[in-house]
Amino acid sequence: MPSRRQFLALGAAAGAATVLPAPLAAHAAMPGAPPRAPLAPEARREDVTVEDIAHAETVLGLSFRPEQRELMLPDVNWRRGTYETIRENEPPNHVAPLLAPDFPAPPAPRGPMHVRIPERVRMTPSEADLAFASLPELAALLRARRVSSVELTELFLGRLKRYDPELKVVISLLEERAMNTARARDADLARGLDRGPLHGIPYGAKDLLAARGARTTWGAEPYREQVLDEDAAVVELLEASGAVLVAKLSLGALAWGDVWFGGRTNSPWDTEEGSSGSSAGPGAAVAAGLVPFAIGSETYGSIVSPSTRNGVTGHRPTFGRVSTRGAMALCWSLDKLGPMTRSAEDAALVFDAIRDVGTARGDLGFPFDGASGVQGMRVGYVPALFEGDDAGARADRATLDVLRGLGVDLVEVALPDGPEATACMDMTVTAEAAAAFDGLTRSGEVDQLVRQERFAWPNTFRHGRLIPAVEYINAQRIRQRLVQETEAAFGAVRAIVTPTFGGSQLALTNLTGHPAVCIPNGFFPLEAEDGTPLAPEAAARRTPHSITFLGPLYGDHAPLVLAHAVQGATDWSRQRPPVGA
Repeated sequence: MPSRRQFLALGAAAGAATVLPAPLAAHAAMPGAPPRAPLAPEARREDVTVEDIAHAETVLGLSFRPEQRELMLPDVNWRRGTYETIRENEPPNHVAPLLAPDFPAPPAPRGPMHVRIPERVRMTPSEADLAFASLPELAALLRARRVSSVELTELFLGRLKRYDPELKVVISLLEERAMNTARARDADLARGLDRGPLHGIPYGAKDLLAARGARTTWGAEPYREQVLDEDAAVVELLEASGAVLVAKLSLGALAWGDVWFGGRTNSPWDTEEGSSGSSAGPGAAVAAGLVPFAIGSETYGSIVSPSTRNGVTGHRPTFGRVSTRGAMALCWSLDKLGPMTRSAEDAALVFDAIRDVGTARGDLGFPFDGASGVQGMRVGYVPALFEGDDAGARADRATLDVLRGLGVDLVEVALPDGPEATACMDMTVTAEAAAAFDGLTRSGEVDQLVRQERFAWPNTFRHGRLIPAVEYINAQRIRQRLVQETEAAFGAVRAIVTPTFGGSQLALTNLTGHPAVCIPNGFFPLEAEDGTPLAPEAAARRTPHSITFLGPLYGDHAPLVLAHAVQGATDWSRQRPPVGA
């Protein structure tokens, strides 16, 4: 997940944590955690004390140190306000909690994906051009024998080694495994065995995915030498598709932020700025041309936020469409794996390879067609989210103009936007994450994590222990209603376009499992936090901005087709950062 401090800073600037303020303030404090709603009056009148926490520990059979209680205190008091929100929105008795999400599948087009692999590629296969080539272009070059998988793998291994000291994206370089796989993929093509469009193409995986024989550190000191003797399901599927795993990429410790035991992963657009997280390494590595694509994960913003910060395309699939077997569990009812690429078409190719056709919804297919166009496509938007005079709002409105120019029919829609979405998200993430790492907390090993502050996992795991079970269950019942209301918003449209951090949609759609595709839609010059210009040597640096397309449940193809059309009409996704270009 991105840093919770970043969402709070954004909320203070904009009055609502997921409405973008001025672009540079927004990018100096990239969102990634829920806003803090005002406390209920009752909570303000009778604040919890550290003595109360100590008494609660006695009831629960726990023991925290005095300084830990002091750190917990503001969050324990704040969360009493979320309890009031949950209680005020108590569903009718017949609504069951969404404990093991199995989101209803709407009627959806079935059929295969269609992406054209060009017969000829007008490209001199130089390092820079290969590093930033699209997946269809790389596939065409491999089949024309203009480049081999071994050559591509050597190229990307070399770039990872060269730029990692500056970006800190690599946790484990899998050189031996990668070269063995690349030689096998070249031999396959030589004898006529083509495993698909990803055959022979290198990629990186966020280091919460198991890879046999390699460390799987989860970015956290207590797991620094952990080796899991298996390949995660997505690694197996990509292996079967012919892709070549070259590196385990960085993530913020236990999937929060961009700080891990090796330091902070940096943005290739501005190395003085973190790459956001928690899919920090995948975002920075793809942006800098260190891998053609990567696999990231999202619980609450961990694909979307680093995709925004690094100016890449992030696809957060419908919950459950990609198997999480072999991935670190943070929040069982929220965790999702998805591709991070340079284009929506590339993301479609990767998603088609990793989607879990063995699930109950696997027969829905994935009818993405990059050549289908969007003329006459009905796309929803919430007008209030596009208001404002800052550069971010102007960029988002410019994207609406691009859509109109493509023949899209923009239709006003309404999404649930009350406080219950962020309250449910905060409670769900905190409770499930605290449960996932309860042993780490009780053993005291959580003290080994790099970040030991209020807005970091150690403190979150501790105060998460004090969430009442009744409020947690009722939050899941409210979540059931939010799923139905959000899906209803797609009744008359095929997709919805929204500012990436507009309103509460990031919390809402992660709760409801709806798919999202995030693409860059502009670049802003950096400024100081007070808005003053930077020194001349820093003025050339830019930071990306993004827009998001949402789809109905299991309708991942719709936002991808829309994003692909926008990318074909603009050059935002073809920009290259200073590092790696």
